[in-house]
Amino acid sequence: MITTIAVIGAGTMGNGIAHVFAQNGFKVHLIDISKEVLEKGTSTISKNLDRMLVKNVITEDDKTKTLENITCYTSIKEGVSKVELVIEAATENVELKLSIFKELDTHSKENTILATNTSSISITQIASVTKRPDKVIGMHFMNPVPIMKLVEIIRGYSTSDGVTKTVMEISEKLGKIPTEVNDYPGFVANRILMPMINEAIETLYNNVAGVSEIDTVMKLGMAHPMGPLQLADFIGLDVCLSILNVMYNGFKNPKYAPCPLLVNMVMAGKTGVKSGEGFYDYSESRRAEKVAAQFAQ
Repeated sequence: MITTIAVIGAGTMGNGIAHVFAQNGFKVHLIDISKEVLEKGTSTISKNLDRMLVKNVITEDDKTKTLENITCYTSIKEGVSKVELVIEAATENVELKLSIFKELDTHSKENTILATNTSSISITQIASVTKRPDKVIGMHFMNPVPIMKLVEIIRGYSTSDGVTKTVMEISEKLGKIPTEVNDYPGFVANRILMPMINEAIETLYNNVAGVSEIDTVMKLGMAHPMGPLQLADFIGLDVCLSILNVMYNGFKNPKYAPCPLLVNMVMAGKTGVKSGEGFYDYSESRRAEKVAAQFAQ
């Protein structure tokens, strides 16, 4: 029975995953090499719980118990030694993930399940650096994790039926809807989503229409809640580029080749919301302008 889990990485996805597990009664070890990132991550969880509190989704006692269920660590060795499930949510970088999984394999218990929140990287490749490939699996949560229902469950070549069943059941305990998919570059979600985002960027690059016009067509014409360019900003343009590169290298198909505009924006440091600028402006000055405009109305 799984009662204690570890989450590697306290960034956007990591703190979201920690949040939903802690809120559903699991003991969570949140691990990151940076104390500052851990503090920011737990602060984000607290703020998100406050939003739920205002909406009467949870009680003050629920918030207190959720936060009490989270313990922070800066050491992987200490953080994973006594858990039954580890979920890695580090940056979408192959070499980094392989390095982390080697360490997880060394320091976690023999029967601990090792999961990755990767959005595109091969589960089989990640499992190959461990001595337990049957216990390595993908758990691809969607952002924002506390709200989005889907979890893509990706089986590697050697992932056992028992591990898959356990992870599916745990996802359901979180109130999520797990969907099992096979281990191919991009899986299902990003194999479909990223070419659409890339094509939207190509459309802008070819001067067919502007940013807001492209997003408006997709929102009003295709009933998407968010346009593809705005969504790319929220995902992170660097993450989009990384996923497209994984698919391009995996399939050797030019349809997955990243648009030059995307490549240039990432090289220029314009990665979306997290950098303050992508296809839209998220800077503090822009926020101040919006607030001023609201008061002027």
